[in-house]
Amino acid sequence: MPDLREPPPTGTELPDVRPLLAPAAELYLDLHQHPELSGAETRTAARFADWLESDGFHVLRGVGGHGVAAELRNGEGPAVLLRAELDALPVAERTGAPYASTATAPGPDGRPVPVMHACGHDAHLACAAAAARWFATHPSRWRGTLLVVGQPAEETLSGARAMLEDGLYERITVPDVVLAQHTAAFPAGMVAHADGPVLAGSRTLELVFEGDGGHAATPHLSADPLSAAAGVVTRLPALAARESDPAERLTVTASALHTGDAGHAGNVIASRAELRVTMRAFSDTALSGAVAAVERVARAEASAAALPPRVTVTELSRSGVTFPDLEVTATVRQAHRAAFGAARVTGWPATTATEDFPLLTGAGADLHGHPAIQGGYWMLGTVGPAQWAAAPGDTPAEKFRTLPGNHSPHYLPSVRLTLETGTAALVTAALSRLKTHA
Repeated sequence: MPDLREPPPTGTELPDVRPLLAPAAELYLDLHQHPELSGAETRTAARFADWLESDGFHVLRGVGGHGVAAELRNGEGPAVLLRAELDALPVAERTGAPYASTATAPGPDGRPVPVMHACGHDAHLACAAAAARWFATHPSRWRGTLLVVGQPAEETLSGARAMLEDGLYERITVPDVVLAQHTAAFPAGMVAHADGPVLAGSRTLELVFEGDGGHAATPHLSADPLSAAAGVVTRLPALAARESDPAERLTVTASALHTGDAGHAGNVIASRAELRVTMRAFSDTALSGAVAAVERVARAEASAAALPPRVTVTELSRSGVTFPDLEVTATVRQAHRAAFGAARVTGWPATTATEDFPLLTGAGADLHGHPAIQGGYWMLGTVGPAQWAAAPGDTPAEKFRTLPGNHSPHYLPSVRLTLETGTAALVTAALSRLKTHA
């Protein structure tokens, strides 16, 4: 069990969340040991919903799959939504922690895969639950409506859309602002804000090449879908390097290549090849251009063959750029500086990771019809002092390059520092909108 007794240094306006640490840690450890894949978050959602219900929230379950939406009214005032995610990843944990996950679950093809909270969603949920309890037990400190959402299927970029399409904002009070934080591998006890975009937008395509397969001894008689798919893979780096503005930081990555029917036979040319390509950038224009370029290259590679395979292009997922509202960012950053002290609040360079948070704000107005919803988003450090000291390197830059980050089988947040700072960060951010002078 992590040591929860020693408090970190505090600022002058830091709410005392220490009484919440033990139950929050218990929730975190339970979630970490029982992770669930996107779309299968039954147990996780139930635990989160039960916690919120026990604190007096009105709770909706099963929104857009296993989504949880909770509401607590406390007089007249603005509505603030805190969002956390329910799902884990198909990763085998190798942290060596006594509470490491050994869970498995059916993957997309029905075969069992390991499951791990390798992206910190368990910490997000525990912090959101603890913050919700703080508001439930301190009604004299705020006025308005606090909303808490446990979103399913963030890792597949489908959960926010599913909740909105299931009428999320018709079933709860429409928030004035949506707030979220995300763990990352920098020193625990700190938070980081960007002065522009935090995360990139993305598109993921599936390219399917189909044709008559055949014998490896007679390739001239086969359409050879695999060769066409492989040709696309070799062309992708040029799309980012030669067809986009460097300021967009476009990345185009082949993430998976499968043959449909050849298995592992060395003497069979497959009749089907499936290629997945992910693009990330900081504008919809750049992403749309990249999608068109990938499709153009795929069809060109196929048509260049003597026996061209058929090509089908399908968009599997998309996400917008996570670009928090500048006014919300300034207000929340100031609240964090007042609470933690300026030394624990730092900047954040935009990264090409992505997620579907923007749909819950004004960026998703086409789905929920409320374009005025503002968004605030910051990063939460998770690397404890011992892990930082043990990381190879003599400078911070060298250490950052060696620390296991999100989606790594070795990713393991410092429990006490992450939960205490993350809970206080959510509480102070929400109070910046919900505070009362009574």
